Amino acid sequence: MHLIASTASLLAFVSSAFGAPLIKREAVPSYVVDYAPMVYLYSTDPYRPADIISQLGHTHPEVNFTAVSGAPAALTLDNLSELNNFGDVYLTSNDNVETNPDWLYGVTPNDDHKTDGAVSCAIIVNDHGAGQVDVFYMYFYAFGTFYIDHFRLSTLEAMGGRSCTDFGGDFFGLKALGFDGFNIGDHVGDWEHNMVRFQDEKPQSIWYSQHANGEAFEYSVVEKYKDNVKRPVVYSANGSHANYAIKGDHDHAIPNINLPQGLIEDHTDAGLVWDPTLSAYYVKYDAASSTFTAYDDNTPTDWLKFTGHWGDQQYPKSDPRQETILGIDGTQKYTGGPTGPEDKQLNRTKVCPDNGNDCILRSILVP
Repeated sequence: MHLIASTASLLAFVSSAFGAPLIKREAVPSYVVDYAPMVYLYSTDPYRPADIISQLGHTHPEVNFTAVSGAPAALTLDNLSELNNFGDVYLTSNDNVETNPDWLYGVTPNDDHKTDGAVSCAIIVNDHGAGQVDVFYMYFYAFGTFYIDHFRLSTLEAMGGRSCTDFGGDFFGLKALGFDGFNIGDHVGDWEHNMVRFQDEKPQSIWYSQHANGEAFEYSVVEKYKDNVKRPVVYSANGSHANYAIKGDHDHAIPNINLPQGLIEDHTDAGLVWDPTLSAYYVKYDAASSTFTAYDDNTPTDWLKFTGHWGDQQYPKSDPRQETILGIDGTQKYTGGPTGPEDKQLNRTKVCPDNGNDCILRSILVP
């Protein structure tokens, strides 16, 4: 009896001392961790996975560029959903993002592939019944940017344009038109995800989120991490953090079509390794009641019900930070922050979300 009490006290002390979620691993289905993705972060991408709760300390809620009156004085992961009562809320940076505050850069995984001191992932389990279970691996970054950095037209090169460097988000290299490179799609907050669909505890398929769409593959065909025959590999794109099954260049101008030397490309490589399972919140999702339940007593769940945006609202044209190419809509330097896990179709019918695009379950490994 004394041993049990001492053990419980020790666990409570460890949890409070280190401030990380104490996961009761025995309550989390083993296959959720055994088949969890391993992520290769792009080697030179400075925007690493970030601590979810820290984002709240660097932002404040706004609606239509006006601070919310009556919001909780201190936002936490236990009261964030209260903001839903105020309309379309944006968690807006307390800093001018153009000053590049340190918190935008997240936490670099250590030698054990952990974002030490930062809980940067939410793992959400939805049991559909009849043996079918969907597991969402939600990855959080404090900042993302849309790198469109190659425009391979010899005529533009001849006119004095340039193919842009791999980092910087330059749009088409329009130096000939007075633009010395250009960034589009920068935004505070960035959520990306994989979803693995299981049948009777065996992985069947996997979804890779990519901007407004993504790709689905049969689990058996995707690359596995080194000598581990279970854990699928994910390549996180430079800046945008879109997820891909293979490394290299990826065109995504047209959903479900990858063109060689495309106009709009993501870039991936086998850079730093990140294991999202090592510092994550583990929760169950009940679709019938739209509720989240933690696997342990220390994991917050209220924040998962927040329906607002995890970053600034898209800056208007009148904001000196905002720029466009020749005034063309869709080429804004800054776009609005993303919505969170609750808005990622956690109870989808197919492995793909229902977004108007065909759901192609690929049986071969392609870009």
